Amino acid sequence: MIAEQRWSAEAGARTIELGDLRISYVPDGAVGLKPRGWFPETTAQDWRDHAHHLDGAGQLVASIGGLLVERGPRAMLVDAGFGPASRPDDPANPAVAATRGGALLDNLAALGRAPEQVEAVAITHLHTDHIGWAHRGAFPAARILVAEPEWERRDQRAADVTEAVLAGLEPQLETIREGQEVFPGVRVRYSVGHTPGHASYVITSGDRRLVVLGDALHSAVQIANPSWPVWADVDRAAAIRSRQELVRELQQPGMIGFGVHFADVQFGRVGDDGAWCPLP
Repeated sequence: MIAEQRWSAEAGARTIELGDLRISYVPDGAVGLKPRGWFPETTAQDWRDHAHHLDGAGQLVASIGGLLVERGPRAMLVDAGFGPASRPDDPANPAVAATRGGALLDNLAALGRAPEQVEAVAITHLHTDHIGWAHRGAFPAARILVAEPEWERRDQRAADVTEAVLAGLEPQLETIREGQEVFPGVRVRYSVGHTPGHASYVITSGDRRLVVLGDALHSAVQIANPSWPVWADVDRAAAIRSRQELVRELQQPGMIGFGVHFADVQFGRVGDDGAWCPLP
């Protein structure tokens, strides 16, 4: 049964068709999350109950990368990975273990796209594992799209998002608003709480829809437990509301979810039991 499978491996590239759109996960790397640090109100029993989400080191495997959306000759990305960098595990950090990026451009090439062909990079939020290649100028022809409230409140950013990182985004940056179409079939959907202006993206083609969750949810375990507080959320109450709303949306017929950090079960639906049901 699916519930007995281990959901603790790093994701490889994967492509699905959504109407006339081609949707592909483009891997960049991964980060380990320390489960009782990342979800500070969980118990040891919670993780015995959800042990299939943990790897051999007892961590949640959070894949890092971008989502390539293609319509004929046109292409955009949602998020841009961590970039050509790594960060070792800091035992003093209660929630985040080692982080590694660097593979996104090679994987993009394997999917048949050059960085110069990407016309837009829609950012879910200003964290370094989502803007890594964008602030380094890897997509010279792309508009870098950031939700207006996220950019306006960038003073509340994480410590590793330095002024130099923001300066790398600014020459190509455009701010976007709730409901705005940023690419054919791709619209902005605010899902604030993890950061002040966090955005998800709803992709529609015909009668099929996919919602890109971003960091509104970090693990498939949250689908059935959206009220678990998260260590890194700047507004925990708002983040919980956003998660609950997204989980309700994912219960609608024909709706698919994409959770970039959901180990190797990133594409899925909410099952009748209220839990994550990965696409086969």
